Amino acid sequence: MKKTYFPVFLLFILVLFAFPGCKGKKAEISKEVVKVISKPVTIGTETTLLLKDLKENGDYVNSKVFPSLIKASIVNESLGKNILIVDLRSPNQFAEGHIKGAVNKKFNDLPSYFETGIKPFKYDKIILVNEDGQLSSYTTCLLRLMGYGNVYSMRWGMSAWNERYAQEGWLKGVSGKYETKLENTVNERPSSNGMPDLKTGLLTGAEIGASRFRKLFEEGTTDIFITADEVFSNPQKYYIINLDRKDKYEDGHIPGAIRYKQEGTLGYTDEMASIPSDKPVVVYCGTGHNSGFATAYLRLFGYDAHTLKYGNNGFMYDKMIKQRTALSWLPFTQADVNNFEVVK
Repeated sequence: MKKTYFPVFLLFILVLFAFPGCKGKKAEISKEVVKVISKPVTIGTETTLLLKDLKENGDYVNSKVFPSLIKASIVNESLGKNILIVDLRSPNQFAEGHIKGAVNKKFNDLPSYFETGIKPFKYDKIILVNEDGQLSSYTTCLLRLMGYGNVYSMRWGMSAWNERYAQEGWLKGVSGKYETKLENTVNERPSSNGMPDLKTGLLTGAEIGASRFRKLFEEGTTDIFITADEVFSNPQKYYIINLDRKDKYEDGHIPGAIRYKQEGTLGYTDEMASIPSDKPVVVYCGTGHNSGFATAYLRLFGYDAHTLKYGNNGFMYDKMIKQRTALSWLPFTQADVNNFEVVK
């Protein structure tokens, strides 16, 4: 008898748990599964094509040479060699003193200058400089993404070249003004919803990219940067991205800031799709250099992104000095200033 009824009883149990309409734990489990189903990420066709094109052409933002920064000492050692220095400062600033051999160009004119004014690849390096290295970092990223793989930004800008520029630039810009207003809360990023629609009307990734690059250079530089005063006056107004290491972030960050890894964010749709496209985005790091590169990439894809001027140096400088060894901060100091020659 046991051998006859056991299979029947087992079959009954299997049928009971196989159908959602049956009462029991199965119905509860089904409800839980439904809860964790996430909303599909919406990525437009043009965005997909541009992402694909950039990845097929070197995936610069996830390469070993990103961000492309060069020290002032290396630039000085390279003077007279096969390099080109492009100074992005105003004509008046350039006339008052510049690095020997440098040419002065406006940000808006760079695409045409690289296309018809020079033969970019005849140089070993093309080095962009400005007052503090913030604009040159942003611009270097755009030019690298356009395919100019020999472009670099001089770290700290002219502030690292000569004391005169340091006093007017970085040494004037550093501040500990807001370090008592930092928070330690680990803020969670929102769910991924999508990325901005580019809407160029073009059909290939290369064409879409060229159109977006032209637009960014045409827009100029007035809207790229944001100050600590602006951000701390109303942090809730912005979606704030912190690019620091985990331990630095947890030791204190701008209220509401959400940490993203410097690697594995740009070019990854699941990561970028969590960044709101309907709100101003502020990106910051320790020095403003890395955030300049990241901001260029986000703006290329249609985000209303801005890089925080001077990074952490601009609002928690004293804290960085105190914790320089413990947390490997990179504050700008007199030791970063050289005494290299300028010409008129």
